[in-house]
Amino acid sequence: MDSTPSNDLELLDKVINLAKRRGFIFPSSEIYGGFRSTYDYGPLGVNMLRNVKSAWWRDMVQMRVDVVGLDAAILGPPAVWAASGHLETFTDPLVDCRKCKERWREDKIDGVCPNCGSTEFTEARAFNLMFKTQAGPVEGEGATAYLRPETAQGMFTNFNNVVATTRKKPPFGIAQVGKSFRNEITPQNFVFRTREFEQMEMEYFVPPAEAEQWYRYWIDQRLNWYLGLGIPADKLRLHEHAPEDLSHYSRGTTDVEFAYPWGWDELEGIANRGDYDLTQHSNASGAKLEYFDQAANERYTPYVIEPAAGATRAMMAFLLAAYHEDVVEGETRTVLRLDWRLAPYQVAVLPLSRKPELESVSQEVLAILQPHFACDYDVTQSIGRRYRRQDEVGTPFCITVDFDSLEDRCVTVRDRDSTEQARVPIADLLADLRQRTGQD
Repeated sequence: MDSTPSNDLELLDKVINLAKRRGFIFPSSEIYGGFRSTYDYGPLGVNMLRNVKSAWWRDMVQMRVDVVGLDAAILGPPAVWAASGHLETFTDPLVDCRKCKERWREDKIDGVCPNCGSTEFTEARAFNLMFKTQAGPVEGEGATAYLRPETAQGMFTNFNNVVATTRKKPPFGIAQVGKSFRNEITPQNFVFRTREFEQMEMEYFVPPAEAEQWYRYWIDQRLNWYLGLGIPADKLRLHEHAPEDLSHYSRGTTDVEFAYPWGWDELEGIANRGDYDLTQHSNASGAKLEYFDQAANERYTPYVIEPAAGATRAMMAFLLAAYHEDVVEGETRTVLRLDWRLAPYQVAVLPLSRKPELESVSQEVLAILQPHFACDYDVTQSIGRRYRRQDEVGTPFCITVDFDSLEDRCVTVRDRDSTEQARVPIADLLADLRQRTGQD
């Protein structure tokens, strides 16, 4: 019978500890004492993060004919961020605690200092979240550049280039996965809010009259993506922003929220940005960012529907949703019930001993599976301990090569979730795993 920690913050602590212990996520520069709010993704974490991004790219680009990809620059000139509104409006309210001098984001502390409990604060002042730097060897206003706080603007500034080279017509989208940077006042909750993170964003350009229907369409699509990758329905909900809470560019925004250990919080935002972005960049640059519909003999500025997700935030949600503790053969085990498409390793090959003849067959099995699945190879400790290790990191299938394998040319396939085992001929192993993962 499954059980999860009754205390949600206990769950967060367990996932953080597992992430460090098993090589998912390390504190960055740890040997120097760490650097606040930055993390390094270890051998398992980089696999899982890549799988999250690949699953998103598959659904948003590969499986569609109306969306194309882009990889825009991280550095950008001030003109881009002035036109987008970031230089003027991309701010959070900053306050200082008069007692302990710590700085906080005013709208996140409910009037009480999290550090010392004081209610005495300075007046709030606007703090711009963008990282400013210098491009080139000479400092000065002419060399000022910014690290992008979102991936979206590169897709807007490349609108004409994409239309000219792909011959796409609205409705169509431009998708991008990449790093963004925000100088958060109070980074918190592990990798939920950090100053350096990865985004998965898509800008979907539509005729203005169709904006509302596409806005609703993408809300449903994005909610179903998380459900389809294993997050339970009771851990997800939709939150539509009230008109007074909308961003300056938004005509409507809905968040997909996840039940994090600290409560409901944003997992992804879907926004109807109207024609704000293309109009702003057109006015600022002098370039006409419009679409000419030859059939209707009409020129117009498309509206934009934007599903914007955080890759690192999504990975955290998948880890939290997958974490379970159950009892197997009288022993408590930790298991990550990750969808096989997200698991760092999808298959583990486990020779029963280090004897050369078993390792030879195991290497043969590995060679069959590696072109098709991310595989681990583990020969240390008892088979039971190895099963537990693979359960804890979410590996869906373990393949055990034993001494009978030398005679019958069969291996044992163990299922992570049910712990059931089946004997399968090596010649049929790839087909068996394809069937188990729904690829046939």
